Amino acid sequence: MQNKIRALLLVAVAVSLVPLSGCSRGNRTRADTRYVARDVNTLYNAAWQQMRNRNYNAAAAIFDEVERQHPYSIWARRAQLMSAFSYYLDKDYTNSIDSANRFISVHPGNRDAPYAYYLVALGYYEQISDVTRDQKITQQALDSLGELTRRFPNSKYAADARLKIDLVRDHLAGKEMEVGRFYEKRGQWLAAALRFRKVVDDYQTTTHVPEALMRLTESYLALGVPVEAQKAAAVLGANYPGTDWYSHAYKLMQEHPVPAASAPKTGA
Repeated sequence: MQNKIRALLLVAVAVSLVPLSGCSRGNRTRADTRYVARDVNTLYNAAWQQMRNRNYNAAAAIFDEVERQHPYSIWARRAQLMSAFSYYLDKDYTNSIDSANRFISVHPGNRDAPYAYYLVALGYYEQISDVTRDQKITQQALDSLGELTRRFPNSKYAADARLKIDLVRDHLAGKEMEVGRFYEKRGQWLAAALRFRKVVDDYQTTTHVPEALMRLTESYLALGVPVEAQKAAAVLGANYPGTDWYSHAYKLMQEHPVPAASAPKTGA
């Protein structure tokens, strides 16, 4: 469903940037990007022909040539976006992001700026790796999606961006859990607790919070602070009472009861 939404949004703008009237010279199947002065009509339609043939990298190169040879024309501006789109389709996300950012820097107030921001965000989003690897790209995706929703909250791209923000945040929380479990297995309880605490504090709406609270309970007990463990278990029970994570935390607290003198006071 997400792929379908993204495809529709991408095509919506691509269709609006229709080729120039007239025909390109011949049905070319190979991009010739050597500097040969050509009119904008010939270049733009040659790029579209490459797109129709799914030669996306070749199309991007010719769209770049439109911008290079006719920098002050309206078609140069459109070619920048189409270049970014073509690179995206070719899965060349670095060049796609660069082209989209170039459009944003030169035309920040253009009506197609939201689409350029969307392409930047998608370029980072498509490069997100599994939680065992560095998550710098994931953070860049989150930042770019957030910038899109802040700048253009009512654009047709904002709803998809908000959905992706939730998914990215869940992914980042998963990375914190992965590192926390690593420390836990090594008996580095303080380092583990800090990771689990970050999930609870910074990623409260993600799917990882119940496990984080249970593992906080484990970590605090191992650190000798049963009162903090009891607090974590209580929050888990109040918000996720029917989960296996709470059952495990409850069992732990039964096995390691908090001394009466240490128990948190209630009432006035």
